Amino acid sequence: MTRPLDTAALEQIFRTARTHSAWTDRAVEDSVLREIVDLAKMGPTSANCLPARFLFLKSKAAKDRLRPHLSEGNVDKTMAAPVTAIVAYDLEFYERLPEFFPHKPEARGWFAGKPKLIEKTAFRNGSLQGAYFIVAARALGLDCGPMSGFKNAGVDAEFFPDGTVKSNFLCNLGYGDRASLPPRGPRPSFEEIAEIL
Repeated sequence: MTRPLDTAALEQIFRTARTHSAWTDRAVEDSVLREIVDLAKMGPTSANCLPARFLFLKSKAAKDRLRPHLSEGNVDKTMAAPVTAIVAYDLEFYERLPEFFPHKPEARGWFAGKPKLIEKTAFRNGSLQGAYFIVAARALGLDCGPMSGFKNAGVDAEFFPDGTVKSNFLCNLGYGDRASLPPRGPRPSFEEIAEIL
């Protein structure tokens, strides 16, 4: 459990992984999508609240429902992707705390009736789980194209009409066409973004 990952794994997950906009026609199996979620749910969240929800759009009919809510620049690449995941968060996550955080029976009461705290906690921890989701997808050999260019309210009304689940970001999934990648954008040095005290 304490061994560092080998160089090849780090390359695949971080160093050579890229955000993809063009895709090969290779399909993504449902079993791989299940495995992504099974890995992502293992990452830490505060009080094991696990608010993330994932909706995978594979069919043309499902993608057509998403299309009107996409920013213009995201339409073609999303329609071409084998899968588009809506990474969302559940504002009623606290209802399951007795199950997911059983050693603190009072945990549900930390949130019930506190909408600002609920929203902040669900968004923060759902975003963490979204990051775990991307790492899990890359670890399983998929390429990712995360994006925020869409109308959240429209997506929520279309796919989560009960109002308790809210979209966070979209992530196209598949096997990317590496030949279409532009040069990688620069990254800051350690000294520019970090400090050790």
